[in-house]
Amino acid sequence: MSKSPLRKDKTCLNCRHVVEHRFCPNCGQENTDTRKTFVQLFVHFFEDLTHYENSFWKTIRNLIFKPASLTKEYLSGKRMSYLAPIRLYIFISFVTFFLIPILQDSSNDEVVDVNQTSAKEIVLTPDTLKTTQDNLLNKKKWTADMDKKGNIDKESSESLQKEVGQRKDSNDADDYMNFGYRSVEHLDSIQKFGKADDKLSDWEYWINKKMLLVKKGKTKQEINEKLMESFFRNIPKALFIYMPLFAIVLWLFESKKRWYYFDHSIFTLHYFSFLLLASLILELFNFFFECFNQFRIVNIISYIVESAIIIYMLYYFFPAHHRFYEQSRFKTIIKGILIFFINMFILSFILIGLFFFSFINIH
Repeated sequence: MSKSPLRKDKTCLNCRHVVEHRFCPNCGQENTDTRKTFVQLFVHFFEDLTHYENSFWKTIRNLIFKPASLTKEYLSGKRMSYLAPIRLYIFISFVTFFLIPILQDSSNDEVVDVNQTSAKEIVLTPDTLKTTQDNLLNKKKWTADMDKKGNIDKESSESLQKEVGQRKDSNDADDYMNFGYRSVEHLDSIQKFGKADDKLSDWEYWINKKMLLVKKGKTKQEINEKLMESFFRNIPKALFIYMPLFAIVLWLFESKKRWYYFDHSIFTLHYFSFLLLASLILELFNFFFECFNQFRIVNIISYIVESAIIIYMLYYFFPAHHRFYEQSRFKTIIKGILIFFINMFILSFILIGLFFFSFINIH
């Protein structure tokens, strides 16, 4: 409930019903002043998104420390005390995939190029200027002497360096993803005018053309960087594909009479919300500890904390499964191991597909 003052007019702005108290008894709209400051608008948006005043921190606390409690509470009908599963997942997913790239970029920016720094920090004094001038004069004299002797030709040297550079770039491109085609034009010419044995099927032609287009004008390092960027950017899409499949696996292993697919879906939403939140917490700890990694004790603490978070992420599914489906620990462990391996198999295919999709969409 917001803290905005009530309107003096008792007529609801939404349905024109008479409002005796704060909320309209007909449509539920709050009868407050609709004109707000920017700060009030921002606070209202955040409260509406998370129900901050009464449920956000309670939801996060139970999600982390009480596996499956949110799912059981939601399915039992207690839905106003916590964030809705879909809203919770969307909120955590947005924050996680927004902050992690920023934290990683900040960590990479801390790596300083020593050569660039030393070059910028050179201070020109009369002595250094004199030394530099002497070195330049000696170099010019040596070059002139060598030119006179015919041992070096400036133009030949430049052309040789240019040729070496071109060969290096060419070799780098040819050695990386080399399937026997120099360019798209070369591939097209073989496909149109080549022998029948040399021609490719439509699928093979499409794959090879995509790879050549990705390689065109890019080095191996540039392709790797763009691939990783595209791969990470598409992870949220892959999760939306994977979560329904995860729920289907749960549905296959549990009683069809007692549990509906809807129940498994709510459990899946809460479980993946926890995994994303734990990943964000892990990344925040990494970022914090990297600021003090020059101390040995900090590195030890960092290793312990990171290991504990990762172990808890792996362990979390078993108590959540045990408490929600109310089965014995032995059945939970056996089913949990089978579910784990089946999902690893499914996830591997999804990650391969995501990798390929990210690759062909490199620009």
